[in-house]
Amino acid sequence: MANSILGRISTLTRANIHGMLDRAEDPEKMLDQMIRDFTENIAEAEKAVAQTVGNLRMLEDDLKEARETSQEWIAKALAASQKADGLRAEGKTAEADRFDELARTALRRQLSFEEQAKTFAAQVEQQTVFTEKLKAGLTTMRERRGELVQKRDELVARAKMAEASLKVQDAVKSISVVDPTSDLARFEERIRRQEALARGMEEVSVNSLEAQFDELDDEIDDMAVEARLAALKSGGKPQLPAGS
Repeated sequence: MANSILGRISTLTRANIHGMLDRAEDPEKMLDQMIRDFTENIAEAEKAVAQTVGNLRMLEDDLKEARETSQEWIAKALAASQKADGLRAEGKTAEADRFDELARTALRRQLSFEEQAKTFAAQVEQQTVFTEKLKAGLTTMRERRGELVQKRDELVARAKMAEASLKVQDAVKSISVVDPTSDLARFEERIRRQEALARGMEEVSVNSLEAQFDELDDEIDDMAVEARLAALKSGGKPQLPAGS
């Protein structure tokens, strides 16, 4: 599992995202799919790293135990050898030989655990390198996923801005086709005509009033003339206004 995860990590992290975006018909959908792929692989990689780290810790425990047991058998071999030397000094050769054999047995056990410790040490070293690769790959995948999310958000924002810009352009075009200023100009012209009509009617009204007063004056003059004509016909003298 861990090896397959490493293979997918390598494939995903080497992917040329920008080139793929350039070739994609729908970059946003492609980014969403890539983000999902990264998220799924990151989850699997996290499990693989956790398992690998767990195995590493078990190996480290086994190595520690093998080394400690090896030291214990060395101590037992040393104790048995010293006991044999003491008995031999006392002339108890048979018993001394028995303790020497115990020392040899202890050393054989010590050598066995020493070999186990070497094996565990090699496995720990190998597993540590592998674990570090997995951790580094996991970190890289998280970084690339972050880049993808950022790129996706950037594209979405740019798409929204482009859509808003197109709407504004469409609105401007519609205003240009149906220019409201022409309606305003016609409305203003109509008001000016109404104002001119009102001024004309006012002037007509004033002229009509003056004409009426002129007509009244003419009637008064005619009455005076008729009065004087009547006086002449009656043999009288026309009455002149006072002061004439």
